[in-house]
Amino acid sequence: MEMTLRWYGTKFDTVKLWQIRQIPGVKGVITTLYDKQAGDLWTQEEIAALKKDVEAESLKIAGIESVNVSDAIKTGSAQRDEHIQNYIDTLENLGKEDIHMVCYNFMPVFDWTRTELARKRADGSTVLAYTQEAIDALDPEKMFSSIAGDSNGTVMPGWEPERMEHVKELFELYKDIDEEKLFENIVYFLKAIMPVCNKYDIKMAIHPDDPAWSVFGLPRIINNEKNILRLMKAVDDVHNGVTFCSGSYGTSLDNDLPHMIRALEGRIHFAHVRNLKFISPTNFEESAHLSSDGTFDMYEIMRALYETGFEGPIRPDHGRMIWGEKAMPGYGLYDRALGAAYLNGLWEAIEKAHKA
Repeated sequence: MEMTLRWYGTKFDTVKLWQIRQIPGVKGVITTLYDKQAGDLWTQEEIAALKKDVEAESLKIAGIESVNVSDAIKTGSAQRDEHIQNYIDTLENLGKEDIHMVCYNFMPVFDWTRTELARKRADGSTVLAYTQEAIDALDPEKMFSSIAGDSNGTVMPGWEPERMEHVKELFELYKDIDEEKLFENIVYFLKAIMPVCNKYDIKMAIHPDDPAWSVFGLPRIINNEKNILRLMKAVDDVHNGVTFCSGSYGTSLDNDLPHMIRALEGRIHFAHVRNLKFISPTNFEESAHLSSDGTFDMYEIMRALYETGFEGPIRPDHGRMIWGEKAMPGYGLYDRALGAAYLNGLWEAIEKAHKA
């Protein structure tokens, strides 16, 4: 297991690399070229410059999150093959720079959905939250404007303003895409990129849908054990793997998270570990990482990862805004640092118990 923190780059992240370096046990970052649009080519020179920034602070790039998959690829429209070739060339350039893990998602229109970015908790901290009732009452074209005021002046991943300006056209693009068609398109994409992944030992780690059910009628296919195992079987290559995000799979209380981890043994290449607190099955908020602060047994999640031989990068996922910090919602420094320390503590205890 390699503890990391997500970092959006010098121009976009309020958290500095020198601060990340001071979190005990964190030796690397999960990063991206945040100003790249889905479908763009990442040049080797751009990747090398990003790598130089990270290594200058005695850290390493443990993986990329994300090389975004374009809507043309997801829908199988006219530019699909052009964008897949750009993706292949990008993977080649990442491989040349000794980067071997890429997290990505295949969610239509919205990469993730929350109805609040700053729900206030009893302790005064604020968190991301979701209620289905709010979604049901909302025009999807107004989704971005409904939460933009709570983003603390940052650009949220998957909610870039230039993308949100075209929500109506995006919904039109997906009007004939059901779950089966979306599944066919992801298999087409993965089969096309597997040769370069094998050449450079790049592990593709698909992020689950968030939440794990249809939002605004859009299809969802990476949301439970049955569906993710189907994808692993359809492209049965170790480089076709999973980002196990406890907070995304966990949005459905039907998902047994430790069991899913064990069912995916050998195919989990990256882990996001965080906790949720449920008010009802469709009303939840993100909590501190501590088991007792939310709904999930974080010890059992970490134990399942340990016992299945997980050795990849892991990161504390969304954190609360605490101690007056103003940052990208979910991606401040303080609570994620606490989360990293807590997860490292669980791992050490599990490891020592097994050795004993």
